[in-house]
Amino acid sequence: QVQLVESGGGLVQPGGSLRLSCVVSGFTFSAYSMYWYRQAPGKERELVAGITSRSDSTNYADSVKGRFTISRDNAKNTVYLEMNTLKPEDTAVYYCKTKKRGVAYWGQGTQVTVSS
Repeated sequence: QVQLVESGGGLVQPGGSLRLSCVVSGFTFSAYSMYWYRQAPGKERELVAGITSRSDSTNYADSVKGRFTISRDNAKNTVYLEMNTLKPEDTAVYYCKTKKRGVAYWGQGTQVTVSS
């Protein structure tokens, strides 16, 4: 059974930093690309960042380029999202996602709130 479990969210002041983690189990983590999405209240879920299986390529939404970094540790079955210079508009529930044989798997999400 594929499971994705996010952690690391919380309340942070504007300009602060957080590091999200997503631990994956139930499939060969090192064989698949991984993604972070977010969904703010009243908005659609949007792609934040993606990373290929061997970390040779990453991509980011324009709104987070230069501030967020996605990485992974295949030995730990974990994908990370380092978030710096956080802004109030980064407030959202953050989800990790993967796709295996055309089926998408999502974590339960972790809340990030950026507020003074």
